[in-house]
Amino acid sequence: MLYHLDFRVEYPDDINQQELFTIWSEEADAALQAKQAGIVVDLWKCVGTRRVIVIVDVPTPDIVDQILLDLPIMKKMGQNVQVEVTSLRRYEDFAADVKARLETK
Repeated sequence: MLYHLDFRVEYPDDINQQELFTIWSEEADAALQAKQAGIVVDLWKCVGTRRVIVIVDVPTPDIVDQILLDLPIMKKMGQNVQVEVTSLRRYEDFAADVKARLETK
């Protein structure tokens, strides 16, 4: 199952920029390892904002929760990270469904 994860990272008052970069560096390492393992399909950092968009491929929604709870950025400053999760459907499957519906009418 594919999921679109939209991370928005707030800059908390209780850490400085260097500390934020240290956490973000750990997070980047974890994300790139997950990409290499095939869990992360791809990911992007949005320019000019503390926003990261990720597509993951996991068998169940439970694994999405487990991944989110184990991320370095969530462990160290999760109260400052908002994640919007959207389940995705392959467009090819949707298109086939639409065509099949046309054929039955």
